[in-house]
Amino acid sequence: MKYLKKYCVLISVFVISACSPDQPKKNSVSESSASQLLVNHQLATAEITNANDFVLQQEPIYFSFYDLGIQANNDAIKSLGISSGDQTYPSQIIDSDGDGQMDGLLLTTDFAAAEKKSFLILTNPSTQKIALQKQTQAEISIKEGGEWKGKEYIGGRFKNVDKVTPPAQYTDHSYWIRYEGPGIESDKVGYRIYLDWRNGFDIFGKKTSDMALQNVGLDGYDSYHLNADWGQDVLKVGKSLGMGGFGFWNGKSVDLVSQVESRDAIITNNGDIYSGFKINYNGWQINNQQVDLTAHFSMTAASRLVKVQLKSTDELPNLAIGLVKHPGTQLIEGNQNVSGYAWTYVASWGKQSLSAINPDGDHLGMAIIFRRDDRAQQTQDETSYVSVMKDKGGELEYYFLAAWEHELNGIKTEAEFKSYLDREVERLTKAPRVRFESALSAEAKKNPLTAEVALSWAKKLADSELQRKTLKYHYQGWDEYRSRPGKFEYDVVGMQINALQELDLVSPNEAYRNALEKVTGSYIRDDGHIYTFEPDLFSIDLTKPGDMVILLEQKTGAEKYRKAVDFLRANLKRHPRTSQGAFWHRATYPNQLWLDGVYMGMPFLARYAATYETGEVQRQSFTEAVHEFVIARAQLRDEKTGLYYHAWDESKNAEWADKETGRASQFWSRGMGWYAMALVDVLEYLPESETELRKTLLDIVAEFAADILRYQDAETYTWWQITNKPNEIANYRESTASAMFTYFFTKAVNKGYLPETYRDVAINSYQGLINEFVTVHADSRISMNDQCLVAGLGFGRDGSYDYYMTERIVSNDAKGNTPFILSGVEMYKLLKK
Repeated sequence: MKYLKKYCVLISVFVISACSPDQPKKNSVSESSASQLLVNHQLATAEITNANDFVLQQEPIYFSFYDLGIQANNDAIKSLGISSGDQTYPSQIIDSDGDGQMDGLLLTTDFAAAEKKSFLILTNPSTQKIALQKQTQAEISIKEGGEWKGKEYIGGRFKNVDKVTPPAQYTDHSYWIRYEGPGIESDKVGYRIYLDWRNGFDIFGKKTSDMALQNVGLDGYDSYHLNADWGQDVLKVGKSLGMGGFGFWNGKSVDLVSQVESRDAIITNNGDIYSGFKINYNGWQINNQQVDLTAHFSMTAASRLVKVQLKSTDELPNLAIGLVKHPGTQLIEGNQNVSGYAWTYVASWGKQSLSAINPDGDHLGMAIIFRRDDRAQQTQDETSYVSVMKDKGGELEYYFLAAWEHELNGIKTEAEFKSYLDREVERLTKAPRVRFESALSAEAKKNPLTAEVALSWAKKLADSELQRKTLKYHYQGWDEYRSRPGKFEYDVVGMQINALQELDLVSPNEAYRNALEKVTGSYIRDDGHIYTFEPDLFSIDLTKPGDMVILLEQKTGAEKYRKAVDFLRANLKRHPRTSQGAFWHRATYPNQLWLDGVYMGMPFLARYAATYETGEVQRQSFTEAVHEFVIARAQLRDEKTGLYYHAWDESKNAEWADKETGRASQFWSRGMGWYAMALVDVLEYLPESETELRKTLLDIVAEFAADILRYQDAETYTWWQITNKPNEIANYRESTASAMFTYFFTKAVNKGYLPETYRDVAINSYQGLINEFVTVHADSRISMNDQCLVAGLGFGRDGSYDYYMTERIVSNDAKGNTPFILSGVEMYKLLKK
């Protein structure tokens, strides 16, 4: 499944390709060959599953043109449709980011709890689309035919336009823009934003599901403050952030987006199920700097939520979002004990609405929804509840919403409102699981698996990533998924660069070789100092790039690299350990052994010993490395299943730790993938003379291979995010672990760690990896999908099954790219024999 950022949608590939010797089973939705898909105008197939135990109504699912394998200027997009059986579903071509270019197809559909549906994406011009009721609208309307007198526009008639840049004299109450700015609505609620110095965010409470904005304010500014059949303006904004507005936190209060050179409002979408507009704030003077800020606002059918995508031309610390603080209201906060990527909220409830009927006001709930890790602090000033957000490269994505008691089937109580918000953040966090295959991808997978085909897939992903982001990970570069400047990290500086070097050995390429010094080498100063490395953090993860620093020293002979690796080895000697000698995961995770850490530290320890040490010192290092596997097996392996728990806390004090065993509760597949890769990598550095140590690891290899194979998905030859729970709600086939196990089996067979009887296991696993997780794009790049970006324990991560279902799912992250490329290299070697 491929995760698509825009609507938190997960997308993957179906099994279509021919393979050998035992072909993984095909999904029933995609039995047709790629050529038949094209002939029948079937552009893609999708299997979508509700990942929640509650009903979803008109859930938006987004398919990008890039993943569909078509260009935005292709005539075929004019006739795109989505069907299932005899039914055609509501869909719309949209511009999801407001850049002026249509970029994908949006589907809305209902789901019962945990329901699975299958769809065809069609390019057939004769497809009959169902007639849709308009459920969203975005508009802006200005007067024409009158004249300016000072700051006021006199006379004229309103006319809807697609774009407007107010003249210099325009300000509040100029009577030139109908209801003073652009508006957006769904069948639930409407909103407007003042296109002047106030930048106020206001609410139109609706008593009808029909579109209403086109009739609002035609007779001036006063009428929509009165109760009407459609509803009314229900919020007093003043100089506050209003309904989910944004500004700059100066340490004491919020500075609104007031001092700008100009503003542009542009309607980006105005469709039946999706609408949006964009505001460009040009030359915003703030924080002793001038930035251009773009905000894209969008709504989907049957939803109260407005999605806000902010982009600044420069870093903007202390960007603030929030809600007006009316008397008699209290701040309500969503669950903060969740993963950093999970959505949470800040809200208010009370009699805070304007009312033409009730002088005390009507019940109104307002909320902003954001990812937990995006917020730096919660505070307030005289007018607003304020969430100060972290700067992540000048970009921020959040939602705002309002619920008025008089809307159709409106929310009447604070308890109902909180229940609604809790469900909305769960829906956003656990987005539908979507398995997807385009005709273009299916066609590319038709070739039977050979050594050259396997090598080709590895090179395609390596080359695609070199073009996308690999070379940006250098010191003072940019880490895309962590949304921060580059650091000496295990995956982007260590693992992915290692994969390129291994690929270079079988398919020499200067670009692969150069990445070693351009990325990893950039962190090493001339005196051997490692930029961004924090020795006293004692993070075993940060040892991993040391593998590549050793390689740099071997290739160049430069003294700075030898100093750096010696420093890493010395730091490992003083690394805190459990009473049995296992390395702590890091200082902030005391007494804890994670499976991840076995891979992060032990290959470096064994490689350093094999390269630089001799005699008893070397043997002691080898013994330490092997001992880590032994402790992990003793503390983490479950005797009944043969599977390994993610982590162990010797103190049993961690919130996630079993109070009797200290173990985490779940079998996380990638955790075991780390362990599996470490086994075959460390064995490579142990000389044949170390018979006892090698036997210890070889025995674990044989045991682990048999155990993990029992949990391989019989349909696709892949593995699930939580290994032993394939039928649990929200679980999904996870690609990084599947690639790691494939690498383990293939390398183990190549090296003789496993018998030849595992050869077919390796081949089937590799073919399943390609079939299930690869998308081919029209620009010849490929993507590896369904990657769990990160999973850990502590600091809001309780280690429950549900927690592992909430972590972000992405494409093309180094933790998956690396074993994918390495699996291709090892499969190339296997099939060359």
